[in-house]
Amino acid sequence: MNSWVRFGRAIFCASSLLLLTGTLSSVQAAGPTPPTQGVSIQIPGFSMRGDSTSWTIVALMTLLTLLPALLLSATPFVRILVIFHFLRQALGTQSTPANQTLIGLSLFLTYFLMQPVAMAINQQALVPLESGAITSWEAVDRGSVPLREFMLRYTREKDLALFVDMAQQTRPKQPDDLPMRIVIPAYILSELKTGFQIGAILFLPFLVIDMVTASVTTSIGMMQLPPVVISTPLKILLFVVADGWNLVVGSMLKSFH
Repeated sequence: MNSWVRFGRAIFCASSLLLLTGTLSSVQAAGPTPPTQGVSIQIPGFSMRGDSTSWTIVALMTLLTLLPALLLSATPFVRILVIFHFLRQALGTQSTPANQTLIGLSLFLTYFLMQPVAMAINQQALVPLESGAITSWEAVDRGSVPLREFMLRYTREKDLALFVDMAQQTRPKQPDDLPMRIVIPAYILSELKTGFQIGAILFLPFLVIDMVTASVTTSIGMMQLPPVVISTPLKILLFVVADGWNLVVGSMLKSFH
């Protein structure tokens, strides 16, 4: 239970880092702002006024809403889920396993892969912050390092170059100097490409079974029986005999090491 609590705290911190690192440079460039008594929003027929604490609560609630998207964008969840959906389509089982089962397995595999990163964020950022050794902004800087290193490890240079050019930024001397707004979308593109590559490879043996079954049923004149009715049990039998889930999950985890 303690490991789950630490992992959850680290994931929440990492999600905060993704939002805060994007605005850190602009806040620092703007410099200190004079204190105000409150913030007000006035729209015809509606007005709202609140202090800094109220807006902090609004920001935290917004962050909690964005947590699912942040989980998708900065973890291996995208690659894992894409591979599982390709596998289900290749087997010909349209709704088995169910989406909830695939998403649950993807979440636990994501936890398995991201636990070292979450523990590094906890040790480098959360623990010193709770002890008062560093400030919140220093915790953001320290905590973003393990997350950036993880994403850059699986991001293609071509995708990074694309977003660097689109952002009209000078190419950095090393990838660690790239901001998160470039690293995150480049990482997502790389994960999607890798997921589609693995999914295409998974399709090949099952495609051979479909082609052979269709050829045999056509040659013997079984036109009334759809080939998928025969090929689907054969594909499931082959997958079970080969211990397919162990092979797929094992190969997928090895691709991250």
